[in-house]
Amino acid sequence: MPSKTIDHAFTAEGLLGAATDPTYAGVPSFLRRRLTKSAEAADVTVWGVPFDGLVSNRPGARFGPQALRRASMIFDNDPQYPFSRDLFEALSVVDYGDCLLDYRKPDAAHAAIRAEAAAILKKTGFLLTLGGDHSITYPLLQAHAETHGPLALVHFDAHQDTWETAEGRVDHGSFVTAAVPERLIDPAASIQVGIRTHAPDDFGIEIIHGNAVEDMTSAAIAERIRARVGSRKVYLTFDIDCLDVAFAPGTGTPVAGGPSSAKMLAVLHKLGALDIVGADVVEVSPPYDHADMTAIAGATVAMYLIGLLAERKAKG
Repeated sequence: MPSKTIDHAFTAEGLLGAATDPTYAGVPSFLRRRLTKSAEAADVTVWGVPFDGLVSNRPGARFGPQALRRASMIFDNDPQYPFSRDLFEALSVVDYGDCLLDYRKPDAAHAAIRAEAAAILKKTGFLLTLGGDHSITYPLLQAHAETHGPLALVHFDAHQDTWETAEGRVDHGSFVTAAVPERLIDPAASIQVGIRTHAPDDFGIEIIHGNAVEDMTSAAIAERIRARVGSRKVYLTFDIDCLDVAFAPGTGTPVAGGPSSAKMLAVLHKLGALDIVGADVVEVSPPYDHADMTAIAGATVAMYLIGLLAERKAKG
């Protein structure tokens, strides 16, 4: 095996090309990318935010980044379906590790996330964040809006996350409520997919409810998203509880009656025309998972997002 390496996360000589580690061994990093705090040469930086201090139901999403990295190891070596290519032949991707958070100061977490995200965005072309509870999307939107201006939000979720905020209180069910008045997102260009709960307000954001998702094809859902967003710059957030509990039991606030992972992945694959400038995958909670089902689903969502970027770069 003279041409093979192991521990690609730190033995890789460059940022391009697939790894050769066994899928069951070696130092874990997301999709076997190099672990580094130097993101200047990367097209995409993957980053973990292990925070679940603002959940309303079951905690555990602080372990999400670890689980997503571990699950992503099954994608090593081969061209990834449905992209039929080595995603890293031309797209340089690094794993930046995790955000440093002081667990003794949960009220300072959002400020720390925003500051570090803003610093990474000055170095790299695209930030893909692994959560963490959904409250982290608020400081991530702040950092991205500083760079890109108000964004179109494409939001996959069982919940609208538009519950009230008071005196700066933002939790995993109210990041949208906080983002709208700050003009981090433009509701007229934003859309939510998979919603299966009621909330106080929609702020003018278009909603494709869970029962409509059930009746629509993936092509029709993708077309609704593209029509809503148009040519706007997009931040895409994927709460894993968008999926039915049969496909994603490991999450803090599961809601039955949702779509399959196959259907939502098919939707994502049809969003290559969108100008996605940042994204996150959140609410994977390993303590409630079984056989890594939820982690595998979440890692696949993240892989699809990287696949879209790889195809965009390949097309020039």
